[in-house]
Amino acid sequence: MSSVLVSPQLTPSMTRGKGVWAAAATRFKTDHVGMASLVIVVVFLLVVLAAGLGLVAADWQTERGVPDAPPTFMGPAAKTESIAVAAPTGPNVDISAVDPLAPRYKEWAEAAKKYQTKDTVKADTLPFGGDRLGRDVLAKAIKGAQVSILVGVSAAVLATIIGTLLGAVAGFFGGRAGDLLEWVYNVFTAIPSILLIFAFAAVFGRGIGSVVLILGLAGWTGIYRLVRAEFIKHANRDYVRAAEAIGASASARMFRHILPNVSHVVLVQLSILVVAFIKSEVILSYLGLGVGVDQVSWGTMLSEAQSELILGHWWQLAAATFLMAVFITAFSLMTDALRDALDPKLRGLE
Repeated sequence: MSSVLVSPQLTPSMTRGKGVWAAAATRFKTDHVGMASLVIVVVFLLVVLAAGLGLVAADWQTERGVPDAPPTFMGPAAKTESIAVAAPTGPNVDISAVDPLAPRYKEWAEAAKKYQTKDTVKADTLPFGGDRLGRDVLAKAIKGAQVSILVGVSAAVLATIIGTLLGAVAGFFGGRAGDLLEWVYNVFTAIPSILLIFAFAAVFGRGIGSVVLILGLAGWTGIYRLVRAEFIKHANRDYVRAAEAIGASASARMFRHILPNVSHVVLVQLSILVVAFIKSEVILSYLGLGVGVDQVSWGTMLSEAQSELILGHWWQLAAATFLMAVFITAFSLMTDALRDALDPKLRGLE
């Protein structure tokens, strides 16, 4: 009696491995530092969203304490003011014959007792202290995070998109398109970055949107150079030629095949640009080219803290620096973990 071996039926999920992004997500979840950093970044983004909607730090301009109040969890000492209204009492003898108002003195004295008050004025608790106007430094730091993170992340994303698209076109196609983009790149890099930023600032003016455009248009050159080199290296590799042989279009080969394999380079540059642009926003705000005077950012807080340090008031500098350091560190570690998950040299067989 012969036995017949029947092979199990293969399903599409068994014959096809994980995609690049699914494999990267699986690898990223095993990185505990990266996941913790992602949680911190998400918390900051939620706080920024809440501040933008007015749910937190909406009253950051309100004077809630005494000027330059030091950090405390107990609140400054209560100030008690007694406000007494004196009532006319008049003499003990009857002078109604010469003073027609004498009969009403007693009535006025009884009415005046109703207005005798004793008010207790308490300043709010300010864990991070107050600034020179008595505004809550913690509320200012949260509202400043909304502006600084929005500017840093948005400008970095804009610069990354511009640099990645131009670098991909120049590296993949080459020829006249590559020569033209190289000429544009050389023009931008020939101008000192600070002068380029000032030139864009003179054109676009002040405001959050203007700062994002200024930094985005001035900061794409570094990522362009790296992405162009990566696309030149990958354009002639076997997997790209195989995709071309089965009829994949140029855009599919660029963005579906090559881009996932160079995304680790893009993420590293994105992380660097976020950090650099948050610092650039500080410089622009200090020079009067950043956000408006009716807004607050970490940059404006650090600018104000310079004069306060002379008087020994360090808490505004500490609040802005602490939040900036936490966000930048978490964002850098998160992008490092994403880079490792997407790097083809570190990505094993899934």
